[in-house]
Amino acid sequence: MGKKIVTFGEMLLRLTTPGNLRLQQVRSFDANFGGSEVNVAVSIAAYGGESALVTALPDNPLGKVCLMKLREHKVCTHDVMMVEGGRLGMYIVEKAADLRPASVIYDRNDSAFSKLEPGMIDWEEALRGADIFHWSGINASLTQGLADVCGEAISAAGRMGVKVSCDINYRKNLWRYGRSAEEVLVPLMQSSDIIFGSSGEYEKALGFKAPAFNVNSRAERIDAHEYEDYCSRVSERLPRCKHLFMCMRNAITPEHHCLEGVLYAGGGMKVSRTYEVNNVVDSMGVGDAFVGAMLYAVQNYADDQKKLDFAMAGSALKNTIVGDYNIVSAEEVEALMTGGSAEMRR
Repeated sequence: MGKKIVTFGEMLLRLTTPGNLRLQQVRSFDANFGGSEVNVAVSIAAYGGESALVTALPDNPLGKVCLMKLREHKVCTHDVMMVEGGRLGMYIVEKAADLRPASVIYDRNDSAFSKLEPGMIDWEEALRGADIFHWSGINASLTQGLADVCGEAISAAGRMGVKVSCDINYRKNLWRYGRSAEEVLVPLMQSSDIIFGSSGEYEKALGFKAPAFNVNSRAERIDAHEYEDYCSRVSERLPRCKHLFMCMRNAITPEHHCLEGVLYAGGGMKVSRTYEVNNVVDSMGVGDAFVGAMLYAVQNYADDQKKLDFAMAGSALKNTIVGDYNIVSAEEVEALMTGGSAEMRR
């Protein structure tokens, strides 16, 4: 069995308001491409891992640009479907400024990806040679058909001995087809070996309250016993899960965030250091950066503490990079893990 990680999700055009302009003030947008599972695949490839994306793109110039971007970042596109008559989904980001929070407007209806149904993807072919299959709750939130495709892929992975990774990725604005996140996600999560989410996302998916994360500086830490108790309860609901990751973020201001993470595995818990980021450049994709680093670490490190430390350092670095992609190397992440400085390298 190889070490390929296969991700499944939608590639999107991201339009961002420049500077601190509001939507009604803009005359142009900053444009790039992203999407949660795409971001994960790009991160893994940047670390030197082997990643592949399964998706559907419109067979038009925008879809072809997406293919070019994926290949530019060394993501395998063998199982990307090009669909006639579809469109590329997109989202618009209005950036936060001091007291005003960021906002996201989705425009994903009738995209090529949203029209996927069971039977359209040959999952045994797509997962051939894979070590891990990664899906997220965003896919299952879009349509019943896509929720069923996630189930189809997870079943195929189980038959083939491929580990299944899940990012809860709860987005309340996307659940519009009449079923709740808990109703749809829990059965799929119960067939997953590796699960990631923020404390709030576990609460939304599983229905029981998570501990509050109120850390305000790098000198503060969570109450480890409180989180261990919570993770133990989650583990009882999801007994197949071997690695349960939780990443917490406290946005004190749009530019000042604190992050900390836990890993619950084998009945024991590991806790990361607290990262305090005082100059957040772009917080979009920080959770995806955690997942990408986490999956790379699961494959490359035997020690659970090192897995968590790598994932948290990778996630912290994403706050310093514009766009969705966490384009950092494994060496840069390891340098931060071991207390690297901001001194110029030359």
